[in-house]
Amino acid sequence: MAPTVLSLRDLSVEAAGRALVDRLNIDVAAGSIVGLVGPNGSGKSTALRCVYRALRPTSGAVLLDGTDLTSLKLRDSARSIAALTQESHTELDFTVAEVVALGRAPHARGNQQLTARERELCHRSMDRLDIAHLADRSVLTLSGGERQRVLVARALAQEPRVLVLDEPTNHLDVRHQVELLSFLRSSELTVLTALHDLNLAAQVCDRIAVLGSGCLVSSGAPAEVLTPELVRKVFGVDAMVVPHPRTGIPQLLYDLAAPTPADAPPEGPPS
Repeated sequence: MAPTVLSLRDLSVEAAGRALVDRLNIDVAAGSIVGLVGPNGSGKSTALRCVYRALRPTSGAVLLDGTDLTSLKLRDSARSIAALTQESHTELDFTVAEVVALGRAPHARGNQQLTARERELCHRSMDRLDIAHLADRSVLTLSGGERQRVLVARALAQEPRVLVLDEPTNHLDVRHQVELLSFLRSSELTVLTALHDLNLAAQVCDRIAVLGSGCLVSSGAPAEVLTPELVRKVFGVDAMVVPHPRTGIPQLLYDLAAPTPADAPPEGPPS
């Protein structure tokens, strides 16, 4: 069994007297992909913010190799943990290559230039995300999907041990969604990610943690967790779970049934 690299231990976050995350316990093994899924407001992004240290937990801890992250300098934790957040944006008129190179900032000393190895690393990161041809373009001229891939490339250039991704497929077309998730599967990186799409989560994740109202509802392999009963309980929708015809990975088919008479809108006045 691979050693645990990242652990959330009784992690709790409170705001305005309300628990956004409540005693969350999750382990992420080396080289594995763990997905957080749940409805809006279930605490996924809040938990991830504690991991990349944008938020300090009210209680509990995030451990990296058994060490509480709050005991580390921000630069030291940034050398090990890279994040792509929902709030990531690039408003400055930098080129794509310059943005990707910012991934080397936690490793830099002063204003030293990138080494030949670092320049090659940045180029490989851009190539992996299919943006090498955009290297000299201003990020302000890019589409949302192109910017998203630039930010993923920046995170890869950071050479993290743990990659934290909050809805990484946002803005990506189907091709680039598949390419990104396929890359994550083959990268051997340790990944903690929040995903809305349960079918994508089932395909890419080794384990899935289902959150509801800030609490851990269930965790395990996708086939163990993604059941019609759980989907109905947590997400309030009916779904049929079927195996993918080639891979056997569970896939959800949602029931978009017509509203019942009680839910139907009232009829207008007779003509």
